[in-house]
Amino acid sequence: MNGETRRPFVVYWNNIPTPYMVERFNAVADQGSIDFEAWFNDRIDSDRSWEIDESKWRFRYRYLPKTRFFGKNLHWPLPIFSRRPDFLVSLYSEPSFIVGWVIARVRKVKTAFWCQVTMDRWVTRTAWKNLIKRIIFSRVDATLGSGEESRAFAMKFGTPEIRAMRLPHSIDVCHYMNGAKFGKQERVALRERAGLNGFTFIYVGRLWWGKGIDYLIQAFSIVQQSNNGPVSLLLVGDGPDEAKLKELCTQLKVTNVVFTGFKQKPALPNYYAMADAFVFPTLGDPYGLVVDEAMASSLPVISTSAAGEICDRIEEGENGFIVPPENSDALAKSMLKLLQEPKLKLKMGRVSCDKIKRNTPEKWAEDFRRVVDIVLKKNTDIFS
Repeated sequence: MNGETRRPFVVYWNNIPTPYMVERFNAVADQGSIDFEAWFNDRIDSDRSWEIDESKWRFRYRYLPKTRFFGKNLHWPLPIFSRRPDFLVSLYSEPSFIVGWVIARVRKVKTAFWCQVTMDRWVTRTAWKNLIKRIIFSRVDATLGSGEESRAFAMKFGTPEIRAMRLPHSIDVCHYMNGAKFGKQERVALRERAGLNGFTFIYVGRLWWGKGIDYLIQAFSIVQQSNNGPVSLLLVGDGPDEAKLKELCTQLKVTNVVFTGFKQKPALPNYYAMADAFVFPTLGDPYGLVVDEAMASSLPVISTSAAGEICDRIEEGENGFIVPPENSDALAKSMLKLLQEPKLKLKMGRVSCDKIKRNTPEKWAEDFRRVVDIVLKKNTDIFS
């Protein structure tokens, strides 16, 4: 090696290549301090609509082989036998990941689970699932989570405090900041083309019951009845409940609700630019990266408390409001406050952008390298 230090061989095993993960993995590859490889179970899930373009990936990757087993797909981490990683990061939500973790331990590979808080409305709690978490969380070399809520969740199931580590989420901040650079005339033109009128609230994400969009539509109905001027609701996304939500709009006789369908990442800054405020009515998100996108777009955010690490991102009254889930009246009250106080809306948008602007893929790559060093005993500074 001519005196050169060998780079650690690190594998990150995810279920599918989400756009956020691709951005982060590209940043890790660009940094060059890790011999990095990504494994994926599948190219995409049937209920996801984003585009996959491997030609833009700058990291090594594999799609793992799979077999059907009792009606389920079991993905086999066979590459671990051909070249032993120094460190394997994976999810734990499927049997395949647990099998891979066991194989890694037998092969003396350091391991970590990506771990985020889960909410009762989205997840069915069972004694056997909790038992499995207690067994694996107490034995893994580290759990990685986006904030203190995730650390607390991991420790609740047996991860020693010193092994429960933070690895904050990231987004392509510069890309979403472009939405805040539109001038007033450009915004007006965008809104007119989209059929929007007046103060505009936006939601971006899946059109699915777990996101609480029916409560948002009910809240919007209250806002329309309480406000003298025009107001619009922009729903960006697709999902299984789109028809039900359109029917709810008809039943409540709300107007100025625009369903755009799913939009790929390049188009999203334009849609955030059409809006005055972002609303996230979720009933149980582990995190909700669309909140970060809206913040980078200089929008105030109204979110329910049922989103992981939400208090780290929204400071009540400073860059938005946090309301209880399944509460249309509370949503409407916060929406009306922003609608009726233009100066507050602008101030909150600036604070939002300032709070999120450092959470870039490049920063994630630096944080990930720090985690690798800690787990491989090259660094002991866990929370710097």
